[in-house]
Order: sequence, then C-alpha cells, then structure tokens
Amino acid sequence: VTGCSTGIGRATALALHRAGLVVVATARRPEALADLAALGIETLALDVTSEESMTEAVRTVEERHGHVSVLVNNAGYALQGPVEDTAIEAVRDQLETNVVGLVRLTQLVLPGMRAAGAGRVVNIGSMGGRFTFPGGGFYHASKHAVEAVSDALRLEVAPFGVRVVLIQPGPVQSAFVDSAVATLD
Repeated sequence: VTGCSTGIGRATALALHRAGLVVVATARRPEALADLAALGIETLALDVTSEESMTEAVRTVEERHGHVSVLVNNAGYALQGPVEDTAIEAVRDQLETNVVGLVRLTQLVLPGMRAAGAGRVVNIGSMGGRFTFPGGGFYHASKHAVEAVSDALRLEVAPFGVRVVLIQPGPVQSAFVDSAVATLD
C-alpha cells in the first residue's frame, strides 16, 4: 500500500492488517509509519517519484513474500492553483507523483503477478477524475489520467489473471485537504 502516512493509505493498511492479511505499508518518510510498525505491520520507505526507491521496495517485498499479490496505488496529493499561474515545475511534480509513479510501480510488480497467474492492482483515483473544479485543474488531470490508465490496464492484463480496480472516492476526513491547501502560494 503506497502513501500510508495519512488518510486513505493509512486506513487501508490498518483495515487489511485487521483482516489478517500480510501488509507492507509504505511512505516517503518511514518514520511516519512507526505506529503501524508497532502494530505488527511491515513498513518500507517508498518514494513513487524515485526509480531507485520503487525498484528497491519491490525487490524487498518480492524477496520477503514472493511476488506482490496486491498493489494498492494510493500515494498522491492535490496541487491547487489556477492553470495560468501554476509553476510548470509544480505541474510536473503533480503528474510525476500521481500518475507516473503509479504507472512505474505497476510496471515493476506486473512481471511477478503474470508469472503467478494472479494479482490485483488497486488504483486510488478520485471523483475528481470524473469532473473538474476551478483551481484544481492539474490534480483533476492527474486523476483523469489514473482513470484512463486503469481502464486500459484492466483489459491488457486480464488474460494473465491480473485484475485492475479503480476506486474513486469523494471527500474523506484526512490530512489530504491540509496538504492541498499547503500547495497554494
């Protein structure tokens, strides 16, 4: 499960652990996962904008547990600001985190899933992938992209026993809004 320091990722890791499943909770800052580790949840550092970090995390999970049987792509944030005034580097960072990282991590786990003849990729999108609000164009663009990638991937990997699920939640109580507001100048 990626992006477990707060919100949906943390809640997902806890729910899966409580259901008796082996969970590897990840975040850019592993110290943010100390309380999950104290509960017996395995934790790893994972930055979805770093090829080295993603490769190392997948290698570690595969060494410890065999192939990744379920990948929950949750890491992300909401860049806020008008299209005209948002720095292009911030736009790149948004897409790198919310789309490119999700795609690359999925690419890294698919060979193991295919070899096992089973697996599941769960992509956490957003209702914001279905419509757009002013000031959120780049976040919404990233979630539209997650929807499109999920739809294509679902058809591409089905013959190999791999299922793809897209979850598009609405507003939830978490630190997500605080993070989005922090992106405003």
